Amino acid sequence: MSEHPTTKPRISTRIGSIAESATLAVDAKAKALKAAGRPVIGFGAGEPDFPTPDYVVAAAVAACSVPANHRYTPAAGLPDLRQAVADKTQRDSGYEVAPSQVLITNGGKQAVYEAFATLVDPGDEVLLPAPYWTTYPEAIRLAGGTPVEVFAGADQGYLVTVDQLEAARTERTKALLFCSPSNPTGAVYSPEQTEAIGRWALEHGIWVITDEIYEHLVYDDAVFTPIVRAVPELADTTVVLNGVAKTYAMTGWRVGWMIGPADVIKAATNLQSHLSSNVANVSQRAAIAAVTGDLSAVARMREAFDRRRRTIVEMLSAIDGVTCPTPKGAFYVYPSVEGVLGRTIRGVTPTTSAELAGLILEEVEVAVVPGEAFGPSGYLRLSYALGDDDLVEGVGRIATLLAEAH
Repeated sequence: MSEHPTTKPRISTRIGSIAESATLAVDAKAKALKAAGRPVIGFGAGEPDFPTPDYVVAAAVAACSVPANHRYTPAAGLPDLRQAVADKTQRDSGYEVAPSQVLITNGGKQAVYEAFATLVDPGDEVLLPAPYWTTYPEAIRLAGGTPVEVFAGADQGYLVTVDQLEAARTERTKALLFCSPSNPTGAVYSPEQTEAIGRWALEHGIWVITDEIYEHLVYDDAVFTPIVRAVPELADTTVVLNGVAKTYAMTGWRVGWMIGPADVIKAATNLQSHLSSNVANVSQRAAIAAVTGDLSAVARMREAFDRRRRTIVEMLSAIDGVTCPTPKGAFYVYPSVEGVLGRTIRGVTPTTSAELAGLILEEVEVAVVPGEAFGPSGYLRLSYALGDDDLVEGVGRIATLLAEAH
């Protein structure tokens, strides 16, 4: 009788080593508590609280009754949508790409995964400015690469410098992840900073993977600067990640895209042909309506986000021990709470931002994401893409709790 093969692990090392998305985990916990009747306010998920614009929904409804949309379509995306994304790139980013350089993906997150999977070999290093979005390091590791964190704190406005990147560069450096406007910090690189980083990458033959999902959400004097427009020579070694989720309040529709050199897009399309095939056709038809329409819907949303941004920064900055740089983009604030850690609150003395976030959820039923999800401890991420009343109530609860720190 053969023995049961107990020596082999049940879960592969590759998958067993990755962590659950911290932002989705916090959001799920908040929603579960709310469903159980608790008055939880969630600042976890980066999800606009607005409905998808009516004309986009109407396009999807119409698409449902077209039999062609009930069938498989090309893995790389509907030709009309690839063309629409190319046209939108010319309109919004100011440079030309061919539809063959566009791959439509199941949300921006799949584009992130496929970009690293297509470019990175085992042993390659990817420079990852921190604080970073929680999915980046996991996607890099899944590709066999090594994320190399380059940290910029609140004192730098969460913006890394060329000198920092150069200090982290080795002969194994394959790519740089560039995200501006940034998730989780809301930081926006100036045109000059973007160009300097782009020229440095070009000089050293380093690929740039640039996440531009928050391109239309900038405030005050900040401007979105596409790195390929700043340094056109980078076009052959840059992959652009984007999607409709944040601009058009379409997080649940799952439509993103990659733009890059034709050979990279062809290789990523081969991967997607095995991974997931085409994105749902009804969602793709909705996305065509979104990206070919005007930007009036996002202008209205941005106005609300800007109002909430100013409110949340003012309220957080008034809390003793909290430092909150003013974000210039996206819909997040990233306060430093290092001045609160080590102080006692209701009999508990949190020493990490994860412990503090747990205390805030337990004591005042407000869900925030701790800095550990995005890099070093000592910070919290709060999304202000929620209603004004909930925002004021939620931050007010945090302020009341932290006022007890001693």
